[in-house]
Amino acid sequence: MPQSKTIVLIGTTGASFYGFRADLIKRLVKEQHVVYAFTSEYTDHCLEKISALGAIPVCYQLSRGGLNPLADIAALLQLIQKIKQIKADIVFSYFAKPVIYGSIAARWAKVPLIIGMLEGLGYTFTDQPQGQSLKTKVIRNIQLMLYRLALPQLNKMIFLNNDDRHDLLEQQHIKVAQSYILGGIGLDLSKYPYTVAPIEPIRFLFIGRLLKEKGIFEFINAIRLVKSKYPQAQFTVLGEIDHANMGALKQQDLDQLLQENLFEYPGYVTSVQEWISKSSVFVLPSYREGVPRSTQEAMAMGRPVITTDVPGCRETVVDGVNGFLVPRWDARALAERMCFFIENPEKVNQMGQESYKIALSAYDVQKVNDKLLGIMGLTN
Repeated sequence: MPQSKTIVLIGTTGASFYGFRADLIKRLVKEQHVVYAFTSEYTDHCLEKISALGAIPVCYQLSRGGLNPLADIAALLQLIQKIKQIKADIVFSYFAKPVIYGSIAARWAKVPLIIGMLEGLGYTFTDQPQGQSLKTKVIRNIQLMLYRLALPQLNKMIFLNNDDRHDLLEQQHIKVAQSYILGGIGLDLSKYPYTVAPIEPIRFLFIGRLLKEKGIFEFINAIRLVKSKYPQAQFTVLGEIDHANMGALKQQDLDQLLQENLFEYPGYVTSVQEWISKSSVFVLPSYREGVPRSTQEAMAMGRPVITTDVPGCRETVVDGVNGFLVPRWDARALAERMCFFIENPEKVNQMGQESYKIALSAYDVQKVNDKLLGIMGLTN
């Protein structure tokens, strides 16, 4: 077994550690490494849950959004001081701003191994039907300037899909010592058991924040098209409105849609398994992703997928095998593929079996963490 290391994980929300890093943290702790979890958005309950995983929570100040240079410089200085005090062997940052400031801080603190992971490039790299706004373009240019400063400080950079690596590193001519494609952060597959999909009636499921970039408006338009032909088709939307996001579905519009009985809306739920098991087909018409967790969850439970032919989403579907890829922003094409499953219900579980096989091969968190520990130099 490799020598015990002191590892700093730098994120933002406390929930991201026990929601998406729990298996990695438990694995590192089990292998006798000391793990610190740096969080800038937290509650006492969050910190307790991080501690329960075996990690040591460390609080720091960093705004996820916003462009306040003085506040960001203060966060950078704080990170340098805390990392020096800990005497970290490895700093592993994820999300855009932690990767930027965590990487620079780790280099100044003379950390031997500095790793960054971007699970998607975010809205500044996401094409829009009407083109990007001037504000988005300005933010993208500032972000690129910061990436050009930060990413060369890394020893290793991890992406979930090759499009992200190409669009950020190759197109922007940013040098990184080594880069890797992870292919998804993985799932504890025992928590997402395979189930046979119901097909009478066919029920379509969308999971995601109710944002323009997630394709919620295309999904709604496609529902109208499908229901005009097959009124018995059923639809469920899981997710919350992000009131701070300009591209979010408005509450009054959602209320009107619910009055029309266009779809079932339980809102935000903490456990999606029950809803996936009641669904027939998973639909995510997103504009861009890393590798969407919701799609991985649906595939693990044996559901075919209809998604867009865009970075991150296209990695999850072999077109015509475990589902379909449709052009982005195209509600009509989306509706046509939904109608295919209504007209060919035997294909639901046939394609769902193929999704399940892909999930076993690609999304098992144990296999994903084996890759991560290899990148971190923590395997024999």
